[in-house]
Amino acid sequence: VKIPITIEDRKPYLQTWVKMPDGTLSKKKLVVDIGAGHPLSLENMLRDNGLPQNFISANLGVGLTGPIAGYLSRVDEIELGKYKLKNVITSFPDDEYLKRQVYVVPRDGNIGLGILKKFTILFDYSNNAMYLKKGPLYNEPFEHDMSGMEYYFDGQDYSRLIVNRIEPGSAADNIGLEEGDEITSINFKPVSKMTIEQIDSIFRSRDGRSLLLEVYRGKLYDRMILTLKRRI
Repeated sequence: VKIPITIEDRKPYLQTWVKMPDGTLSKKKLVVDIGAGHPLSLENMLRDNGLPQNFISANLGVGLTGPIAGYLSRVDEIELGKYKLKNVITSFPDDEYLKRQVYVVPRDGNIGLGILKKFTILFDYSNNAMYLKKGPLYNEPFEHDMSGMEYYFDGQDYSRLIVNRIEPGSAADNIGLEEGDEITSINFKPVSKMTIEQIDSIFRSRDGRSLLLEVYRGKLYDRMILTLKRRI
């Protein structure tokens, strides 16, 4: 499927229709950003339309100007040629982050790897086009972390999984996990044998799934059963 693009300030942009949870359709200009891990980010929603009804506060990542705070929710649909992707998890950066941005090219947000990985993509910059073909991940639903934890790899060989933050009221909070806890295994598999992408995939795998965690806190090991809970 051929998708028209423009090259502005050495970056590819596309224009497409996004259907919001209230049913309204809005045309958006998005930069195509294969370096962004999220599916979709809409940067002017808070100012123009406010948040959708169901959302969670979130750390959206780190940009060139610092941490990106904001919210996560879903849009009903985004259109890419004949492809219509539904129930898409979407980032909404807060106003403080947006005030720090100076864009040479006006835009409404970006489309990231969470959507692009569903396709085989060919960029034809000289002819202002992008071609999409369905990939093996196309039918996978859009899901976000269901544990309620933020975490990172640490240690000399980056093999220690450390909890950085717990979302109040989340699955992790409900079983008493705390900032600074070290998760050493998930379902008896050492985290040192896993990539961060594999761990992310487990924690967003299925609402209601139970996971056995081995947790190191202070000088003690404990085992906890974490039951994943979809938050958006």
